[in-house]
This record gives sequence, structure tokens and C-alpha cells, in this order.
Amino acid sequence: MNKKLVALGIAFLVLATLPLWLTQIYYVNVASQILFYAIFAFGVNLLLGYAGLVSLGHAGLFGIASYATAYMLAAGASHTLSIVGALVIGLLSTAIFAALSLRTTGIGFIMITLALGEILWGLAYRWISVTNGDNGINVHTRPAPFGISLASASSFYYTTFIIFLIALGAMAIFVRSPFGAALKGTRDQPRRMTALGYHVWMIRFWACMLSGLLTCVAGILFVYYNQFISPQTLALTSSAEVVLMVISGGPATLIGPIVGSALVVVVKSVVSGYITRWNFLLGAIFVAIVILMPEGLVPGTARLWKLGWRKTMARRRPNVLKAGGPPA
Repeated sequence: MNKKLVALGIAFLVLATLPLWLTQIYYVNVASQILFYAIFAFGVNLLLGYAGLVSLGHAGLFGIASYATAYMLAAGASHTLSIVGALVIGLLSTAIFAALSLRTTGIGFIMITLALGEILWGLAYRWISVTNGDNGINVHTRPAPFGISLASASSFYYTTFIIFLIALGAMAIFVRSPFGAALKGTRDQPRRMTALGYHVWMIRFWACMLSGLLTCVAGILFVYYNQFISPQTLALTSSAEVVLMVISGGPATLIGPIVGSALVVVVKSVVSGYITRWNFLLGAIFVAIVILMPEGLVPGTARLWKLGWRKTMARRRPNVLKAGGPPA
């Protein structure tokens, strides 16, 4: 337990001081991307990892929050009103999304979320009076909470970092709460949970709402980061990438989505500058993870570390006994 706390403390220190020692603005921006995509992955992981529900339509909810923010800003609304309005619109959309998709589970849930995501993507392209079609919507300014401008890369990073910590804390509390345990029960034994008196559908519905909230927060950060939103953000590939972030990092873990988002964002934003076929590399990495660490990078690395430690101790023990170690 102490080792975990030390590791978490070091990770927190690195992230908290990142703009101080990482002087290049581009890499600070990449770090901001990792953080808000990690929040997005938290939302997907809540369903995929803890509820056993794979959603291929979450990019639609992500895009709704982004478009709502950009549209209200373009209409002359303040940043506060735009953010609150985007969260309300996003949660209402999530409620409709959950009510339609939770009619079934398994493959049926995947197909319904896929269809809903494609509908939203099509609307983003065709509803030109709202979304401006292929041209998208520009966001000309960033908010200035408490008088602190977020125009610079460092200030935006620290704001994203604070929101990331809040999201991580909320996920940690949720996982250890009775509601989190009930959600995992609906994943493993839904019939038994029903027999025990739990309302399985309602538990899943509120899990979808929390997932949607995290997704909407990430969408708002995304549109402020890029200061632009287009229909491509709602594409199926966006949903698939976040699902892969969760699967590669480790479903049903707190650290897994962070590691997965770091992997995808670094390959897309950094490695792609050196390797033309970066898509092939990313695919090869995912295939290797699925084959060698099917449980994900974080649990798989922990498993291999424990296995290596046991083998090392097993080799050392006979040497100690031969050297006349203490009697048993």
C-alpha cells in the first residue's frame, strides 16, 4: 500500500510541475489532451469496465456538449452560461441516450449506441443552421475563471489538471461506494441482483448519467482546447478510440484509462510526426496488448511484476539455505 501511495505521489508531483520542466508549448498541449481524454475514458470505463456495457456512441454525447458550448458562445452567451447550458443539454441527451440503449444489453446495446452515435454524426453534418456543417464552429476566446486567463498553454493545462483530479476523485469514491458495488453486481449477476430486490435498469441508468456527465465535461474542455468543433469529432472512430483507450489501459481500473489515453494521444500527436503509418503502429500495439496482456496494461504490468518478484525470491531462497541461513 505504501508503494502505491509513493507511486501516486510521484505521478502527482510530475503532473503538477509539468509546465515548469516541459518548456515546449506543444508538449504541454499534448499533456492537456491526455488529461481531458482521460476524463472521457473515465466515462466510457464506468460503463465498459464496471457495468459491462460497451458503448460505441459516446462520441455523440461528447460532441453534443462541444457543439452546445460553441453554439451558445457564437450566439453571444457568456462562458459561464455556455458551460452550464452545455452540461444541461448534455445530461438531457444522455438521459434519452440511456433510455433508448438500455432496452437491451450485450450486442444489442452496442448496436443501439452505434446507431445513436451515427444519427448524431449525421445531424452534425446536415443541420447546417446549427452546426455550420463541414465548416464547423469557431470559439474565439477562452474563459477567465477568477480573473485568470486560460489563453496560455500552461494556464489551460492547470485548469484541465484540476478538473482531471476532481474527476479522478469522483471515480475513486464511486468505485468504493455501495452504488459502485451494486453496478458491478449488475455486470456479474444481473438476475441475482434482481432477485435481491435491486432495480438493475435504474442502477444502469444512473451509471449512464454519471458517464455522460464525465463525457460532457471532457467535451467542453475539448472545444476550449481546440477552439473549434466539427462533425468529425462525433465520428465512429472517436468512440472506438476511447473504447480502445479503456481496453488497452485496463477496464474496471482507475489508472487504466489514464495510461490508455496517454498511449493513444502520444502516438497520434507525437509519434505521427516521425512515422507516416502511425495507424499501423497503433494497431500493432493494441494487438500486442490483447495477446500478451488481455486484462490491460496496468493489471498486466502488475501481474508480470508480481510474477517476476516471486521467481526472483524463489531463486534466492535456495541460495540462502545453501549458505547456512537461519533455520526454519
